[in-house]
Amino acid sequence: MAGHRKSKKRRHITWAAVGAAVVAGAGIAAQTSMAATAWPAQRTFTGRAFDTCTAPSLSAMKAWHTGFYGAAAVYVGGANRGCAQPNLTASWVTSVDSLGWKLIPIYVGAQPPCQSGSNPEKLTASTAASLGTRDAADAVAKTSALGMKAGSPVYLDMEAYDTTNTSCDNAVLTYVRAFDKGLRAKTYRTGFYGFTSSSAKAIATAKDGTDLPGNLWYALWDKQNTTTADWPWGTSRFTGHSRGHQYMVDSKEAHGGVTLTVDRDAWDAPVAIVG
Repeated sequence: MAGHRKSKKRRHITWAAVGAAVVAGAGIAAQTSMAATAWPAQRTFTGRAFDTCTAPSLSAMKAWHTGFYGAAAVYVGGANRGCAQPNLTASWVTSVDSLGWKLIPIYVGAQPPCQSGSNPEKLTASTAASLGTRDAADAVAKTSALGMKAGSPVYLDMEAYDTTNTSCDNAVLTYVRAFDKGLRAKTYRTGFYGFTSSSAKAIATAKDGTDLPGNLWYALWDKQNTTTADWPWGTSRFTGHSRGHQYMVDSKEAHGGVTLTVDRDAWDAPVAIVG
């Protein structure tokens, strides 16, 4: 989400999918150290999704439910969430779910210490673990309050940073591991949004994958609606319905007579369990 993810204040993610199949129990995302039998069946969406900074109104979601998109990402919380969310309520979640939309929860937590800009919440080597634990608890509370049940994923939004900065990279991985462990303790799946050149790459190529997210949403703006053809880390990585791809940003488009500016995503990964 760069551009749209304009740091903490302009991040927006929403997905949708076309003719997508929702598969219950498909690919329990690689959540380390948790028995699959302890988890609710995964709800998977495969198709086209969209994201935008502020969750659209219910009327806009009704208009946009034309079949082109099938899922939408929503910013459920985080100190670095940039947009107000007047529409994002438990009632809204129930209503859009009843329309057939699948939802992708995003949480904009602490950002890297070496990242430029002044974010409201920045992690450091000394605070990474505690912030990750605290943000995980907050993410679960926010997601649950919106009616997204245990077994749902929460995608941690991490903006671009210099991954060659070893101390910074280590601090980020410490934070992400604590966030992952905190979510899993409450039976929520962990996802991660980042860039193929930096933050997503750090997760995908980490030598030690312990307690790292099992679902990866990668930003690569090549305008290819795919989670496979441009996947950069080997065909055996993040399989079993565990990938999302943000392939286009700032797309101004109209559906059902309503115009929104969104980012486009190809989706084959867990979505929220509602109802």
